[in-house]
Amino acid sequence: MSPAETLPLAVLAGLGWFWWDGLQKRELALAAARKACAQAGVQLLDETVALKKMALRRDANQRARLYREYLFEYSSLGDDRRVGWVHLLGNRIVSAELLY
Repeated sequence: MSPAETLPLAVLAGLGWFWWDGLQKRELALAAARKACAQAGVQLLDETVALKKMALRRDANQRARLYREYLFEYSSLGDDRRVGWVHLLGNRIVSAELLY
C-alpha cells in the first residue's frame, strides 16, 4: 500500500478509536450520575448524560488528558427537573455533583 492509501485508513482508524473511547467515557459518566442520584435519593431522568464540554487539561502528573463535562437531569419530587454535572479527566471521575 502506498502512503496515499494508508493515510485515509489511519485517519479512519483514529476516528473509530476516538468514537469508541467516547462511548466508554459516556458509560463512566452515566454510572457516576446514577451513583450520585442514588446517594442523594433522587431520580436520574432519561437515564442519560450529555457531553457539554471537551478540552485538553493536565492531570496531577502533568500529562495531557481529555477533560469532559457531562450534563444530566434529575428530579427530587417527580415534577421538577434539576441539573447535575459529571467531570472526567482521562479515565478518572473528578466529580459528580447535583445542583440544587
